[in-house]
Amino acid sequence: MADKNDNDPIHFGLPDPALVTRTMAEVAERGQRIVGDFLKRQSEGQGAGAGKADPLNIGRAFMDMTNRLMANPAQLVQAQMGFWQDYATLWSSTARRMMGAPADAAPVIEEPKGDRRFKDEAWRENEVFDFIRQSYLLSSRYFTSVVQGAEGLDAKTAQKVDFYTRQFVDAMSPANFVMTNPEVLRRTAETGGANLLKGLTNLLSDLERGKGKLRIKMTDDSKFRVGENIAVTPGKVVFQNELMQLIQYSPTTTEVLKRPLVIFPPWINKFYILDLRPKNSLIRWAVEQGHTVFVASWVNPDESLAEKGFDDYMREGVLAALDAIERATGERQVNAIGYCLGGTLLATTLAYMTARKDTRIKTATYLVTMTDFEEAGELAVFIDEEQLKGLEERMEKTGYLNGREMATTFNMLRANDLIWSFVVNNYLMGQEPFPFDLLYWNDDSTRMPAKMHSFYLRRMYQENALCKGEITLLGTKIDLRKIKVPSYLVSTREDHIAPWKSTYRGTQLYRGPVRFVLAASGHIAGVVNPPEGGKYSHWVNEALPPTADEWFASATELAGSWWPDWQRWVAAHDRTMVPARVPGEGGLAAIEDAPGSYVRVMATE
Repeated sequence: MADKNDNDPIHFGLPDPALVTRTMAEVAERGQRIVGDFLKRQSEGQGAGAGKADPLNIGRAFMDMTNRLMANPAQLVQAQMGFWQDYATLWSSTARRMMGAPADAAPVIEEPKGDRRFKDEAWRENEVFDFIRQSYLLSSRYFTSVVQGAEGLDAKTAQKVDFYTRQFVDAMSPANFVMTNPEVLRRTAETGGANLLKGLTNLLSDLERGKGKLRIKMTDDSKFRVGENIAVTPGKVVFQNELMQLIQYSPTTTEVLKRPLVIFPPWINKFYILDLRPKNSLIRWAVEQGHTVFVASWVNPDESLAEKGFDDYMREGVLAALDAIERATGERQVNAIGYCLGGTLLATTLAYMTARKDTRIKTATYLVTMTDFEEAGELAVFIDEEQLKGLEERMEKTGYLNGREMATTFNMLRANDLIWSFVVNNYLMGQEPFPFDLLYWNDDSTRMPAKMHSFYLRRMYQENALCKGEITLLGTKIDLRKIKVPSYLVSTREDHIAPWKSTYRGTQLYRGPVRFVLAASGHIAGVVNPPEGGKYSHWVNEALPPTADEWFASATELAGSWWPDWQRWVAAHDRTMVPARVPGEGGLAAIEDAPGSYVRVMATE
């Protein structure tokens, strides 16, 4: 029997009539409930931008861009001519292939390295799908180049137009449609269309999960249990208040460093990204290096905490943790780590402590932390005045920002990986998502207190007041330039949330000794990169020139994880060893086993 190749015609079978009947009945029944839920949410004003024709404030930006383009028609004509020249070359090449000529000419255009949408061989070996692929890539390049070439736009408008153009371009990929995706067509032929029926039921399930809004299932969450197969490093909760539980982890060495280590993760996500599995747990690794590790596990707030502000996170978070650590261990001096928003909190609190001559934090490590928000990256697209007002109106009704809204924002920053790949897999291929702990964590969203979140977005993102010294908290002016403790900054080269060139600006703020390390990969993978895997490299440079580009130009790339470099740095500041400390046997009794109860609270819709 001859081997089947991608140029053979695809023969479609008929789906099982009984399966079609059952699926359509299920669609009718479940669809009625979903529509009811959606209408109920809209009538209650719970939907993001409910009642607004343009909740993302896109229309004005695109109108401005269009006016700029029309004012320079020569530039538009030139772009169109280049597009049609490339398209004519593609058409000619495809016509020759269809007449039997070998495909020996180089493609007119190729997708960027790492783009997995066109990994199926048929996208290149079948001349029709190759034509579809390259046509899409040419159109994508044309649209994005025209938008990026519009002259006279202010920086924020240009960024917004560029971002939403790329969202549109990603959505229109031929990989996202049944009739233009060879892998989906092949699957449809093999199953007689059962994949599309299963995809329809998957879509209904996701609409039900979101109560009328699409909440795409990214992983098989039934395979994961916090405290059972993720977040399993042994320890005890030794302190708690309204905003956090403080976990002290059990030692694995007979002696430990005298200074305890306290970690403040972001409360936008849950802390166990640092403790997903034993083999990639930064928390477990730090324990094995001889640290007495404490971690703040933040509450998943409800409406009762609506009035909690950034100053409350300072007082009931960092400062309360320092007090509790002293009671638990007898030590006043600590090493501190802040991750993302937790790092911004750490820097802010450290500036407050400096003004108050509180010297308990002896070293500060900032993981992918922004303190200067001038170049805040693509998140700034969501933080113009109109969108902030809409956000505040929604938070006023509930007392918090819903976790799903925040998760959707982050997913849009990597739409191909975190939205469209699952649309294809779940709805077109009719498959269940693969169990993946990182995506389980990504979907385990948290809420944000209304007062705190409004302050954070307005005063830091929108006004960039933190680095300017224009913020007063707990009755004290916050001046990051007064911080003199040794600081270790880790950024990641492909970070789409805290761009590394923005986080690098922190090196010019602090007045104490500063070490800056740049890790490969992104916001999560670049940080959670254990030495044993050695998957991603990092760059170091003893000099700290004024700009990130200057720093990188003379930096040295080193293989493997940045973790050992950090361990050498932090240990060098105090190598004194003491007998290991057992959680619950110091000045604070154990409340419950790690990872505690706060982290298990799920964000409801």
